[in-house]
Amino acid sequence: MSTRLVVVHPDAAVLAEAAAARLLTRLLDVQSVRSPAHVVLTGGTVGIRTLAAAAASPLRSAVDWSGVHLWWGDERFLPAGDPDRNETQAREALLDDLVAAGALPEENIHRMPARGDAPSEAATPEEAAAAYADELAEHSEDGTTPHFDVLLLGMGPDGHVASLFPEHHALEAPGYTVGVHGSPKPPPERVSLTFAAIGQADEVWVVAAGSEKAEQAAAALADGPVTQVPAVRAVGRHRTLWLVDAAAASARG
Repeated sequence: MSTRLVVVHPDAAVLAEAAAARLLTRLLDVQSVRSPAHVVLTGGTVGIRTLAAAAASPLRSAVDWSGVHLWWGDERFLPAGDPDRNETQAREALLDDLVAAGALPEENIHRMPARGDAPSEAATPEEAAAAYADELAEHSEDGTTPHFDVLLLGMGPDGHVASLFPEHHALEAPGYTVGVHGSPKPPPERVSLTFAAIGQADEVWVVAAGSEKAEQAAAALADGPVTQVPAVRAVGRHRTLWLVDAAAASARG
């Protein structure tokens, strides 16, 4: 049975530091019993600050990064290297340093295909979503997704997670990935994991900071309707953590 825990931090900076320490410790715990570990990364301000904090942490060197596979919950469908891509920001914050140090094999970084004509790229969000679904299946035991140990998600002020927005058709998309058009947040084209994929994770961590997130965080924790607050369906198989700062927690009853 899945449990839900809300952890409130004083501000966004402390939240990022604490989430980084928690993530690195979780990886060490997983690696004490099995390998590889699979982690799904998120973008956004706090998500990238968490990776930057992990890069500066002394715990970073304790992790066997050769036994860690990194995935994304969603991606902006933009050309490779675009500064707005989650992958680009994650590489700058942590991943490129790990690769350059010889700690993290490049093949362990499972980016969502970018927009372009190269063989590893895609012409449409749907093509990118299909290719990513195939890659997920290749690293699974049952043809679905890998065994996600931790799946990180940010939450927008509208309650969206990944690229699953309120009242959007992607909320009910079948399968494990979906191409998204008409995103209310630029850019309009994206690729996202679905709720079916998110629900495969052992632990889902929703990381949110700022007073603009408070009402939707409270609505999600009160089990509001998924069409209005998609974050309510961000639930792990064993545990769901809401890692928030005091401002994001300010509307809770």
